[in-house]
Amino acid sequence: MHHCFARTNLNSIFALLLLMSITGFVSVPLMAQTPNTSEKKPFGIVIHGGAGAPDKQQMTKEKEAEYHAKLKEALQAGHTILERGGTSLDAVAAAITIMEDSPLFNAGKGAVLNFVGHAELDASIMDGSTSASGAVAGVKETKNPILLARAVMEKTSHVMLAGEGTDLFAREQGLPRVPNEYFITDRRREAWQRLKDKEKENKTAPNNKTSDRSDAPQIPDSEETGFGTVGAVALDRDGNLAAGTSTGGRLNKMVGRVGDSPIIGAGNYANNKTCAVSGTGHGEYFIRTVAAHTISVLMEHRQRDVKTATETVLREIETMGGSGGIIAIDKEGRVALPFNTPGMYRGYQLNGAEANVAIW
Repeated sequence: MHHCFARTNLNSIFALLLLMSITGFVSVPLMAQTPNTSEKKPFGIVIHGGAGAPDKQQMTKEKEAEYHAKLKEALQAGHTILERGGTSLDAVAAAITIMEDSPLFNAGKGAVLNFVGHAELDASIMDGSTSASGAVAGVKETKNPILLARAVMEKTSHVMLAGEGTDLFAREQGLPRVPNEYFITDRRREAWQRLKDKEKENKTAPNNKTSDRSDAPQIPDSEETGFGTVGAVALDRDGNLAAGTSTGGRLNKMVGRVGDSPIIGAGNYANNKTCAVSGTGHGEYFIRTVAAHTISVLMEHRQRDVKTATETVLREIETMGGSGGIIAIDKEGRVALPFNTPGMYRGYQLNGAEANVAIW
């Protein structure tokens, strides 16, 4: 009897609870099981057009406006893709392609010249969700090296192609090809010629030991030294990170010189666990410090935030004698843009907000 009574009471209680839940009286447990669909996932893009901008007094208002407009164009192209649910890889490639097509930057059209007066281009791209990567070095006839780097990532089992093979592969993939002269602007040709004239003066000076190499003194105007590398990092709505970098390298560099931009982990890196990074500046120092990967390691294993990690690595580069800048975005959509030069062409646009661009 007692067991029967207890069972009857228990059944009554369950029936009452069920009735209350249906009528809305027991709402807290039901609400707890409902996902919060109103919460917006972060997304955004950060770009750079190179560190080493000249002092503000050296740039005209017209040229400053031109840089601002092109940076905004690149930002908005990438951000529009993200806003419509596109991938971070697509956003990065779109932004960098616009900067490669502009003569304002040291990438694609407008690249600096090497020791013999030719343009040799480098680029890389990385998918933070899979660690898939593609890179090219020594490109001479492919209009957009960043698209070629992506083709290496997606169409081959390799990570990097260099030299003659890059343009041959571009031809196979049907990517737009141009003569090397396409990349060379009057501004870059004049800067190269001024440096050559300076080399001749140094050779004829008494007791001068300057050799015919790219480490001869650079001209004073920092805008012309080749710190115009472009890059982009992005976080899409699915939480995937990507990074891309493209450059013409250093002015008057040795033929065949490869900097940090096409080296995964040095000038470029993306990892969904941490961040996406693109660097610009003295490439040799970014290689020696494995700069981009080190930032990710500091975040993953030392629990540094993206701002602290990027600043720590840039200080190490500066201590070694290098200069430049870094852009990064972490998995939560937080950004960092440190630099130790007079300026860095840069910008970011997050979660549907307005584009922010700056030089100094």
